[in-house]
Amino acid sequence: MFEILTGSGLAASAGLNAYIPLLTMGLLARYTDVITLPAGWQWLGDGWVIAILVVLLAVEVVADKVPVVDHVNDVVQTVVRPTAGGLAFGAGSSSETVTVSDPGQFFSSSDWVPVVVGVLIALGVHLLKSAARPIVNASTAGVGAPVASTAEDATSVVMSLVAILLPVLVLVLLVGLVVFVFWFLRRRADRRRRRRVPL
Repeated sequence: MFEILTGSGLAASAGLNAYIPLLTMGLLARYTDVITLPAGWQWLGDGWVIAILVVLLAVEVVADKVPVVDHVNDVVQTVVRPTAGGLAFGAGSSSETVTVSDPGQFFSSSDWVPVVVGVLIALGVHLLKSAARPIVNASTAGVGAPVASTAEDATSVVMSLVAILLPVLVLVLLVGLVVFVFWFLRRRADRRRRRRVPL
């Protein structure tokens, strides 16, 4: 059960920022005893992989804070974030491997299930994020992009750490995320209604 919560939290985190959960797992596995990655996922703790993730994270952090560029980044990340979510869920839920040497055996077993679940969770969070960002940009004339992006990055870091250290709190964070989305959409609908009402 805790493995599923950990995987879900990491996948949701990847929906906000693809590289933060992977980098968090890699750093914690390499430099601490907090997490031990399964055999098929040891590569996340490799020095070269960590260095590449740091560079990719730096590019994403900058690109996501610039209006218009953030939209292009979200389009590109539509493939990257769900993929990272699948990897994060698979590694976080102790799925043994992402190596597919025999596709028939891979799909007849349940090895693919954690990866697909992670892809779907990350894709859902990514789509919500991508839908909300243009609204933030338009309503703040672009000023809100860096603020929203920083909040998303911070949420991704917190969710990644919570998923690994206190997986039971992942439920609280996921419920909080859903409540925030509904609140945001309702507030937006209320604003539109007020604009339509003649004074």
